[in-house]
This record gives sequence, structure tokens and C-alpha cells, in this order.
Amino acid sequence: MSHRSQKAGGRANLVDNARFIRQWIENPRLIGAVSPSGRALAKTMAGFVELEKDGLIIELGPGTGPVTQALISRGIAPERLVLVEYETRFCHLLSERFPGVNIVQGDAYGLKATLAGKVPGKIATVVSSLPLLNRPERDRVELLNQSFEMMGDDGLFIQFTYGLTKSPMPMHAHGVKGAYVGKGSPPIVLNIPPARVWRYRKAGHTGKPRA
Repeated sequence: MSHRSQKAGGRANLVDNARFIRQWIENPRLIGAVSPSGRALAKTMAGFVELEKDGLIIELGPGTGPVTQALISRGIAPERLVLVEYETRFCHLLSERFPGVNIVQGDAYGLKATLAGKVPGKIATVVSSLPLLNRPERDRVELLNQSFEMMGDDGLFIQFTYGLTKSPMPMHAHGVKGAYVGKGSPPIVLNIPPARVWRYRKAGHTGKPRA
């Protein structure tokens, strides 16, 4: 990468951080972080998407688009991506940065209603950057249940968290216990703050083995 490209990338990161801070100040419950996902975290999340599976990739809470960019860089066609974003300013930014991507403005925690009539085909995977730990347990359970209802039993739900000690999904809650299995990645120490990526599947549908 040239020095000029590095400088341009650095300026873009500063602008995105400023956008995140402004949105966080205005609504910390919805944003949940004061900066976008770092490159290492975004790359890790995209790396767990199983490219051989047919179907759409639903991204929840894309913000300024670092995970979206990682998904596209991995080779996922923009037309396979459906981004669900609540904030209007982020929706406008995403439409400028990622032509061909389908952007749906709405509440990801009411996923079925938000995507009703807007998903032209099978859903293979949900990739989420939502601040789950900011929400009540019942909201997280409902999000997982609705996601798998739309994906089917062979779906995959990918979620990052800054909580390093336990699953951000309450795996022993009513409606979750015994129905799903979750696996967390090692801590991603290059992200600030360090984070982990969790993958959730329906029990009995383990999919392709991953590291």
C-alpha cells in the first residue's frame, strides 16, 4: 500500500470514528460502541461465512461498513448482501460506499417484520454487529429464534462481542437451552477493545468444521 493510500485510509478511519462517536452520544443504547469494528475483527467475522452455501447474507448493524467491506473483500457479491441498519445517516453512507448492496432501514430486533417482503430468496447466514449486551435477555433470544426461523435449521448466526468470558447469547435461557450450540473464537487482541466472534447453529446441524 502506498503512503498516499495509507494517509487516505487513516483519514477515512478518523471520519468514521467521528461519525460513530456522534451517533453514540445521541443514542448509546443503539450504537453500543464509540468506534467501528477494527479490520482484524471484521476480517475474522467475514472469515466464518461459509462461501459454499447458497443464499443471502444478512448483516445486522453494519454502521459505517467495516464488516460489509470485509465480506465483499472475501469475494461475496454485493447483491448477496442485505444490510439492516437503524440509523438514517449510516444508511445513506452505506448506499454511497457499497453500490449494489440491498440496504433495509429498520429494527433488527424485529427482524421478521423488518425484512418482510424485502428478501428475494433463501437466507444462508446472519452476521451481526449489534450490541447484544445492551439488550434484555428476551430480546436476544427472540433475535436468535427469528433468525433461524428465516434461515432454516442449517443456518449460521455470527456475532461479535466485547465480552470475553461468555456467550453474548444467553445459551441457557428458555427458548435457547438445548436448541442451539455456540462456539467462540479466541480473543482478537488486535481489535480495540479486544473482542471475540461467536457462531451459533441449531443443535444437530454442525456444518463445516471451522477453527
